[in-house]
Amino acid sequence: MTQTSENVTWLTQAAYDQLKAELEELSGPARAEIVAKIEEARQEGDLKENAGYHAAREDQGKLELRIRQLTQILETAKVGEAPADDGVVAPGMVVTIAFDGDPDDTMTFLLGSREGVAGDVDTYSPQSPLGRGVTGKKTGEDAAYELPNGKTASVRILDVKPYQG
Repeated sequence: MTQTSENVTWLTQAAYDQLKAELEELSGPARAEIVAKIEEARQEGDLKENAGYHAAREDQGKLELRIRQLTQILETAKVGEAPADDGVVAPGMVVTIAFDGDPDDTMTFLLGSREGVAGDVDTYSPQSPLGRGVTGKKTGEDAAYELPNGKTASVRILDVKPYQG
């Protein structure tokens, strides 16, 4: 679970360990494997029309991008504890809201960052309009945030609990 602020990414110890292990895998064995694929494809001849070579180079670009992302996240990471289970919306919490107070029109999401999140959970940044609108609110309270079209949406906080990744 993470919270991203201007220059800091807050991570639980488990999320930090997971991202560090991924970086080590990508920087070592995965990088060596891509280099070997590129060399193998290069030996096939004309590079202009060598689809295997171009695919391997594209994979290398994606790998290097992910390595840079992970390096940046880990360099700015602060490892902390999961947030308290006190019913207050904060980064690292799973929040269930009802739009316009309608209990039949609900959404559940993690307030935080997708990095280190296991499974298929919707995630909203604390800096997003919705994130800013609900942060600090308690179960049962109403919150409002601005939509991209300039209108205001209102929600009621139905449930708040720590993310259990």
